[in-house]
Amino acid sequence: MANLYSHKSANIRKTWLFISLFLVLIIAIGWVFSLAFENPAILYVAVGFSLAMNMIAYWFSDKIAFSIARAKPVERRELPELYNLVENLSITAGLPLPRLYIIQEPQINAFATGRNPKNSAVAVTTGALQKLNRTELEGVLAHELSHIGNRDILVSTIAVVLSGVIAMIADIFLRMTFWSSDERKGGALVLIMAIVAAILAPFAAMLLRLAVSRKREFLADASGVLLTRYPEGLASALEKIGEDTNLMKSASDATAHLYISNPFKGKERKSWFVRLFMTHPPIEERIRVLRGMRI
Repeated sequence: MANLYSHKSANIRKTWLFISLFLVLIIAIGWVFSLAFENPAILYVAVGFSLAMNMIAYWFSDKIAFSIARAKPVERRELPELYNLVENLSITAGLPLPRLYIIQEPQINAFATGRNPKNSAVAVTTGALQKLNRTELEGVLAHELSHIGNRDILVSTIAVVLSGVIAMIADIFLRMTFWSSDERKGGALVLIMAIVAAILAPFAAMLLRLAVSRKREFLADASGVLLTRYPEGLASALEKIGEDTNLMKSASDATAHLYISNPFKGKERKSWFVRLFMTHPPIEERIRVLRGMRI
């Protein structure tokens, strides 16, 4: 399995590219509004704030994600079978054993997070433990470990924080625009630019987050199958996930892209326009690809 994650350097480069794009977005918002309000201090604050948020996102985004998901750490003595499954898969993949968390939710779901394989963690819902058989659960866990091996977890987890930050900053500046009555030398054009930037910035952040998520789900499916050597395990698990109608109370737009499947049920079969903004590829398509694989 030495070559299983041979593409990890490319993924690390992509990770830092996305982080840089988030950084540029925040600074761009500050620049436009520094013009609109004729105050260069706004740009300096935006630069400092963006750097600080990148640092916070890098070091603490996994804790923020677990807090949003209401995930609790679990010890080996509490769930020895789960630990054995993850440990065996980790050895096969050549990865350190991640920390394990449990989410008290009836929906079948799971996600991986952390800034690197040495500081990684996997969270599984109680619904997944109760409703999946051993091979299906193994397929799900292999998928999540593949996200760790593929170095997907850093950018996916950082996106939780940074996309929210961009939306928050844009909202603040948009409110400043509407409530300010100062005369500006830039005139109507700069004011319009400021409003457009505030509206489009969260949209751009969302598109970056979606680009991170969907392609990497297919890659994690394929890499997970290389670990288990059994595509039907994950395919069967995805079938059960697709049929699961339980709602996830701890689901959030900020963390939806982290999960193996969209935690918001009922959106997968809607119009093509809705699908365009989904954080995951359709389950039916993933199952079809898995069942077409030959190991």
